[in-house]
Amino acid sequence: MSYEVIAILMFSMMMLMLITGQRVFGAIGFVATVFALALWGKGAMEMPFASTITLLNWYPMLTLPMFVYMGYMLSESGIAGDLYRMFHVWTGPMRGGLGLGTVLLMVAVSAMNGLSVAGMAIGASIAMPELLKRGYDKTMVTGVIQAGSSLGIMIPPSVVLVLYGMIARQPVGQLWLAGLMPGLMLAVMFIAYILIRCQIQPHLGPSLPLEERQQITWREKIGLLKAGILPLVIIFSMTGLFLMGVTSMVECSAVGATAATLVAWYKGRNTRKVMEDTLRKSLSVSAMFMWVILAALAFGAVFDGLGAVKAIEILFLDKWGLEPWQVLVLMQLTYILMGTFLDDTAMLIIVAPLYVPLIIALGFNPIWYGILYTITCQIAYMTPPFGYNLFLMRAMAPPEITLVDIYRSIIPFVILMTIGLAIVIVFPQVALWLPELYYGK
Repeated sequence: MSYEVIAILMFSMMMLMLITGQRVFGAIGFVATVFALALWGKGAMEMPFASTITLLNWYPMLTLPMFVYMGYMLSESGIAGDLYRMFHVWTGPMRGGLGLGTVLLMVAVSAMNGLSVAGMAIGASIAMPELLKRGYDKTMVTGVIQAGSSLGIMIPPSVVLVLYGMIARQPVGQLWLAGLMPGLMLAVMFIAYILIRCQIQPHLGPSLPLEERQQITWREKIGLLKAGILPLVIIFSMTGLFLMGVTSMVECSAVGATAATLVAWYKGRNTRKVMEDTLRKSLSVSAMFMWVILAALAFGAVFDGLGAVKAIEILFLDKWGLEPWQVLVLMQLTYILMGTFLDDTAMLIIVAPLYVPLIIALGFNPIWYGILYTITCQIAYMTPPFGYNLFLMRAMAPPEITLVDIYRSIIPFVILMTIGLAIVIVFPQVALWLPELYYGK
């Protein structure tokens, strides 16, 4: 049996296990172990130990639990809720204003935790009840929250970009800067769509009633702006100090986690229950990431041993005769296909060891490709029938919002993301301008 056939069997077996609902790290690790033992016998037993040492030697891995902790601390302590109240008052008077405020909240949450799941939870628990109560159309509400929460994997400190940087061996600082402009571009596109649509169809996003607006004095409005100061302090203390060269990436994650804790303590919300819930959830998510990466390293080692990366390059370029840009488009389509039933971490682990060396061989910038991967993940998250975000929203939404409503709600935002992806593909400098400006070409 040729190594190419073995590689296809290995990949197919892993996909089958994932489709049947097995845990990601279990499926990937099991397939890697079975094929390693079958190919190389007892000598393959050294592979998981080598993967463990590699993982433990990755100093940037310390950033993951720090960022996860920071996100949960902000969520559990209610700081994100205060921020939404500020957006609610200041943007509510215009049609679609609360939708605009929700996207701004998601941008702020993304800049403080880097996880789309955290943004989804905050949007569903804080923004959704308020939007529905104010008469917003339910399809508009679910679409805004899903699209806004997807920005969490794009805007720094994106945990997904940290994982991509580790697996693809690319500098995380450059990936963060590369993701900032496309992330803000998508946020502006979402906001423009919401405001224009609600001007054309006012019933989708009515403004706050005049009576309610008159009850809020300017003194109260100015006071609410204080809710936005503390999150800005957290963002600056973390990302700002990193970009100024004062802290390293690991140090900036520790600064962010410390700042979130101090802000919660300052507001009198760092209770025993908040701390226990934050630590428990942070430990659970961080351990999951560690196990997944460990399994991915073992899987990638077996694939490298088979020469699968070179085989894929020969298949695409020599046998099929595809041009580099055609190969790139084909890669993005496979991400969207896999995203219908896998999350971003699983997709990254499965294909990054295969695609990143090929991207470099084709002459593309791996930093730029990391942004393309991330935007494609956002699209895949919301692509029916099994998009990851669709079922998260269904689990968090009230009973009156059906799965059909959720499917309908994401159509315009998927179109906007696809346009955004095309813009970044055609104009790579949208992503590369900032890292080149900061780090130099």
